[in-house]
Amino acid sequence: MRVGRLTKAHGLKGAIKLELFTDDPERRFVPGAVFTLQVPTTSAWHGKTLELSELRWYNGHPVGFFVGVPDRNAAEELVKAILWIDLDESDDSSQEEDAWYDHQLVGLRVERDGVQVGTVKLVEHLPAQDLLVVKTADGEVMVPFVKAIVPSVDVAAGVVTVTPPAGLFEELPDDPAEPEPAGDDPEN
Repeated sequence: MRVGRLTKAHGLKGAIKLELFTDDPERRFVPGAVFTLQVPTTSAWHGKTLELSELRWYNGHPVGFFVGVPDRNAAEELVKAILWIDLDESDDSSQEEDAWYDHQLVGLRVERDGVQVGTVKLVEHLPAQDLLVVKTADGEVMVPFVKAIVPSVDVAAGVVTVTPPAGLFEELPDDPAEPEPAGDDPEN
């Protein structure tokens, strides 16, 4: 599961600012936590893990110190790296209603009125709200992941039920055009 991204070197001692993708940083970002790194194959860090030695907050932003990252130069090599952890599905201590991991949603059937309209391709996390990117026969549709449009998710059944507004999954007919002027009729 993706839990964070390293965004910018901070100071001279190897600290790196973090963008968190978890609502439980106190549990995920503890000293000794080990993250799998997603970095380009050309990076010296490719295929390696990173162990957190300390997490601090500066001006409301999380900053991590990591084992093996002694200075700013080493920290800058890790900028843009994505941090992943192995998910323990049996750990239900953070289970809450209407909360899912992205990997649980990707691949689910999307149904409207009992008819499949597509499948969830991915989940986009935006500042205002999350979006489900749904792959349909006609392309991709971005569905706001809000209760009014996505009233139910049944992971066990593999179904996301949607009640989209008109036009989200289909083209709306054009508004009736203004009546043709009478002089344009070739038979007159």
